Amino acid sequence: MVVIGLAVAATGWQALALAAPDESLNSAPNSSPDAVTRLLIDRGLLPTDATSVAPTLAQTVRERVRDSASDMVITAMNFLGVPYRRGGSTEATGFDCSGFTRHIFEMSLGLLLPRRADEQANATGLTKIDRDELRAGDLVFFNTMRRTFSHVGIYIGDGKFIHSPSVGGAVRVDDMRYAYWSQRFNGARRAGPTITLVPQAEAQTGASAR
Repeated sequence: MVVIGLAVAATGWQALALAAPDESLNSAPNSSPDAVTRLLIDRGLLPTDATSVAPTLAQTVRERVRDSASDMVITAMNFLGVPYRRGGSTEATGFDCSGFTRHIFEMSLGLLLPRRADEQANATGLTKIDRDELRAGDLVFFNTMRRTFSHVGIYIGDGKFIHSPSVGGAVRVDDMRYAYWSQRFNGARRAGPTITLVPQAEAQTGASAR
């Protein structure tokens, strides 16, 4: 069993998705602008001469943006555009839906989810969440193959989720409020205080539901 804590927020994932890895967030305020600072300047959240702004002001704005989304969401957004591949579970091979969520959970939380979408929905340590309780980082499930929990993605806030959709597609963000997804939504799960890891040998077996 692995003890975990998952504190996430919905607002600001768009900005953080475009940011460089976390080390850029720790740059000194008076250094040359990093990806986050440049993004804040472009969006009018910092003046164009941000490098000369009082360090406390620049740092306060940067920390506010940094705290607005979870590492899991940032990690997931780094894989936008990776092609769908049935049975795929790495960036090199491509992802299917459950391979993508499994990869993100392992990278960001150190947790190894079961391989199939329906198995992830029933994984020990994941708590059922109502749709109106969704927070960024929750798993969201859909009935896309005439059976429950046949597709899975990760909620990122503002009614949107990131997933690896289907053959010919690639990792992308979709809006759960669109009719197609709204009509097929059939549950959500959140990582609780504990979750059972899947043994590596077992993890190598089983195909994805998508």
